[in-house]
Amino acid sequence: MSGGTVAGAAGDQASLVGVVLVSHSGPVAESVAAMATGLAGGGIQAPVAAAGGTPDGGLGTSAELIAAAARRVDRGAGVAILVDLGSAVLTVKSLMAEGDELPEGARLVDAPFVEGAVAAVVTASAGAALSEVTAAAEEAYGYRKA
Repeated sequence: MSGGTVAGAAGDQASLVGVVLVSHSGPVAESVAAMATGLAGGGIQAPVAAAGGTPDGGLGTSAELIAAAARRVDRGAGVAILVDLGSAVLTVKSLMAEGDELPEGARLVDAPFVEGAVAAVVTASAGAALSEVTAAAEEAYGYRKA
């Protein structure tokens, strides 16, 4: 998924919020994307793209991979971008500050990476607006495990 694959049925995604998962590791981003889309169930699924690691497959973040992933999932309803660690946040914030690198309506979401990704993809796949997708992902901070 980090190389260009977008999960979901392309013909049914016209008005859905897209989701980009940014990790310092390509395999981590791809695995979380696969898990989130799998848990979203069958039927129409929001477009999801992984943007993990560097272009050469190393650990880190790549502004180019993130921007390309956001463009791939953009259907005009907004793009929710979830990140794993600090420098990924800085990379997305700098892309947003540039103003023309990310699609209009792209939003950095303050949410736990795995739980937030699942909540975002499930909510987006239900046809929710970007504000609702963002809220669902952010609510994942409250998920108790013990």
